[in-house]
Amino acid sequence: MEGGLEGVVAAETVLSDVDGAAGRLIIRGQPLEQLAGRPAEAVAHLLFAGFFDGLPDEAALRAALGAARERVFGHVAYADAEIVALPPTDGVRALLARLRDGEDLEAALDLLAAPAVFAPALLRLRAGGRPVEPDAGLGQAADMLRMLDGAAPAAAKAAALDTYLVTVSDHGLNASTFAARVVASTRAGLASSALAAISALKGPLHGGAPGPVLDMLDAIGEPARAEDWLAEALDRGERLMGFGHRIYRVRDPRADALKGAVRALAAAGAIDPQRLALAEAVEAAALAILRRRKPDRPLDTNVEFYTALLLEALGFPRDAFTAVFATGRMAGWIAHAREQAVGGRLIRPQSRYVGPRPQQAA
Repeated sequence: MEGGLEGVVAAETVLSDVDGAAGRLIIRGQPLEQLAGRPAEAVAHLLFAGFFDGLPDEAALRAALGAARERVFGHVAYADAEIVALPPTDGVRALLARLRDGEDLEAALDLLAAPAVFAPALLRLRAGGRPVEPDAGLGQAADMLRMLDGAAPAAAKAAALDTYLVTVSDHGLNASTFAARVVASTRAGLASSALAAISALKGPLHGGAPGPVLDMLDAIGEPARAEDWLAEALDRGERLMGFGHRIYRVRDPRADALKGAVRALAAAGAIDPQRLALAEAVEAAALAILRRRKPDRPLDTNVEFYTALLLEALGFPRDAFTAVFATGRMAGWIAHAREQAVGGRLIRPQSRYVGPRPQQAA
């Protein structure tokens, strides 16, 4: 058996298909390229279809999600000094633990709304400000930015965050989604599944890499230094952040969707042109040097690279990137948890004992 359950099929799903060889991501029968321009609520509706009684149409779901943001905002009052001092993802997780552990649509919507409300509130509290109450009339992305900044966001920024939330909404049986399904298989409830998932996501091998992409760009500083800096990093045995993926053997399709969103932000004046020029120069230099140095390994741009630029431009601090990731992936976690609870069995794999055996008496 391969380490890390490599190659083991642990579930059958209608939710997403990750084709690493072709560089393709399909969500509920639709390629990511077609979904990336839609609002996050539309993709949540797509993922939830068939798993909840009384699921309304997309417009009504958007309104219901707005109402859910208003409901969960009440839990922000319990963000004491200890919670505020935690890393943002840990703070979001602490507040998530207060939510009802149901299996119904209202419980699902509260979970879907929660990171979008809790992350901005915790960031404002950490900065010494006051949380901003949700506006149920806005879409999830626009309201999240409004709660972060205290003012209605520019349309280009809301569209960019929508693209990000959609792009990361589901991605096969990754570590956090598998954790959600394992818990759901015990019939523990959606909140328990979401808590398991976000606990897996916060690990640096899963959801913690976009921030270091910015650290790399800051260290390089200007396009002319890119090739030498990257070569020296590889000489030291370091990994180039934002390149390579365990599944994709070619370019991560999510990288292209996010690169398009970043360029749209730049066209709207929301990104420093020099910052974007640096990033594109680093990307080109990294791809060239990786192909020369590691011709036998498929190391292309992954989702982390342009995620970093996008979330930076939207005003999220680097240590909050994983909490924003959770805001998008929550839709997938919920859908997988429901799929497992409705049609799956208790997940109970076997292990192979490789420890010592007791001594046999002579």
